[in-house]
Amino acid sequence: MNKAIVTLENVEKRFGSNLVVRKMNMEIQEGEFLTLLGPSGCGKTTTLRMIAGFEDASSGTIQVQGERVEDKEPYQRDVNTVFQNYSLFPHMTVFDNVAYGLTIKKVPKEEIAQRVTEMLALVQLSGYEKRKPDALSGGQKQRVAIARALINRPKVLLLDEPLGALDLKLRKQMQIELKRLQRKLAITFVYVTHDQEEALTMSDRIAVMNGGVIEQLADPRTIYDYPKTRFVAGFIGESNIFDGTVTAVEGNLLRVETPAGLLTTQGEGFQVGEAMHVSIRPEYLEVSKTPVEGFGLPASVKDFTYMGTVVKTALDMRDGTETKFSRFDQDEQLQEGDSVHVFWRPEKSVAIKAAAARGAEA
Repeated sequence: MNKAIVTLENVEKRFGSNLVVRKMNMEIQEGEFLTLLGPSGCGKTTTLRMIAGFEDASSGTIQVQGERVEDKEPYQRDVNTVFQNYSLFPHMTVFDNVAYGLTIKKVPKEEIAQRVTEMLALVQLSGYEKRKPDALSGGQKQRVAIARALINRPKVLLLDEPLGALDLKLRKQMQIELKRLQRKLAITFVYVTHDQEEALTMSDRIAVMNGGVIEQLADPRTIYDYPKTRFVAGFIGESNIFDGTVTAVEGNLLRVETPAGLLTTQGEGFQVGEAMHVSIRPEYLEVSKTPVEGFGLPASVKDFTYMGTVVKTALDMRDGTETKFSRFDQDEQLQEGDSVHVFWRPEKSVAIKAAAARGAEA
């Protein structure tokens, strides 16, 4: 593991009486792509702005390369930011926009020309030097903004939903390009988004935020396969979540009673009578025309939705909730209105403590 380049210790941020970031502790490693992921209002952009020095923490400390952010003037920090709205100077050419930071620092003109040429080649914009921003597409403007941020050779690049204004196809293309660029330059990227798929695609690690705290910080596969809290299970990807109570513990198997019926999952550290949540991904859910041992989850087939890569089947459970499973092809033996029994391999589900601690994962 590389050493930490950004450290947050007990960081909080208040706006009046509103506490938007709560006791945050996190280390961001040198050369990693870390994403702050969460819904609107969870504190992710505020956290990014505090790392950048645009906002002061109400309490706690933020250090970049071992130095407190507030002890340096903005121009002295080895941190640059890319915003969703690009913030390009409309009256300047692409060359002048990218060169702006170096010009302010009074770097020699010959070096500026060389570095701008190299940077535009890196973001695949060679030949665009004389164009103005209004002659560029959204994706090209975003590349210019990234080149302008990177040309100062920052140790940390902060990106605040930089692809949010792009159409879906271009957004996916830029996700791949950004990740390749980050790997090539070995610069620490701290990325803010509310898009779960984007976070899973690009990140080395993801910090899932909710209500001003980090609920889980881990690599994408761990976040997806082993969510630590009910919120993470429901927010990352698609998941069926059953709330229930443990009725029996048999080794690492748990029998759980839920409003939808009885189910079996796998987990450790649970007691009989304990409230809990069980998460099962649609791709792991199974159905049978006959009852399955360890499960008592009757349902009826509601409808089928063709999604291109998969077919999603919606099931109505006895408590009125909807459960989904997905397959590459529709099961021709199932018809709308059919009665079925829901089950799964216990090891494919995730047992989650009802009182899972929030904000302690980082």
